Amino acid sequence: ATAVLLQSRTDMDIITAILLGIVEGLTEFLPVSSTGHLILATELLGYDAARWAIFNIAIQPGAILAIVVLYWRTFKDVLIGLTRWEASSVAFTRNLLVAFVPAVVLGLAFGDIIELMLENAVIVAWALIIGGFAILLVERFAKPVEVGGVANVTLRQSIMVGLVQCLAMIPGVSRSGATILGAMGFGVDRKTAAEFSFFLAIPTLT
Repeated sequence: ATAVLLQSRTDMDIITAILLGIVEGLTEFLPVSSTGHLILATELLGYDAARWAIFNIAIQPGAILAIVVLYWRTFKDVLIGLTRWEASSVAFTRNLLVAFVPAVVLGLAFGDIIELMLENAVIVAWALIIGGFAILLVERFAKPVEVGGVANVTLRQSIMVGLVQCLAMIPGVSRSGATILGAMGFGVDRKTAAEFSFFLAIPTLT
């Protein structure tokens, strides 16, 4: 009987992991919180959110791999450019590193608080609602201009995007949404803002 119960639990865990993986895949690159949706999905499926909290974080490398596969030519060109110290490759790398630093500092400083919030579906729900209004406001009032790529984003804009990204430490706040909308709010065109967000995901999610 014990063996049957253990097998049943293992099968349910596998099914849950697959379902959560689908949720992650559908939400990671949209301006909605993938982690927030994972937490809500866990709650809706009736599982212990605390038990699945680590899984909901550990699943992120799949998103990193997707970005690397999709933009491998860009990363190849940047790496080659860095060996030659080309201005565009240096600027590209500088912008991502500068935007990444605030997340490192705040993540280390408030890691325990963030971990507690990962188990709170109410925080997620409110963050999703507020995030929806934020999307509408930015779409209505932002006046982005054509920048022409991540390497052409200014240092100030990169710093500001990095600070906005820190909002995504609150479960339910979309990392991609915060960075894309933040970049557009600071004058970066939509395409460049989206690419900046995707590239910035690699060091941040790692």
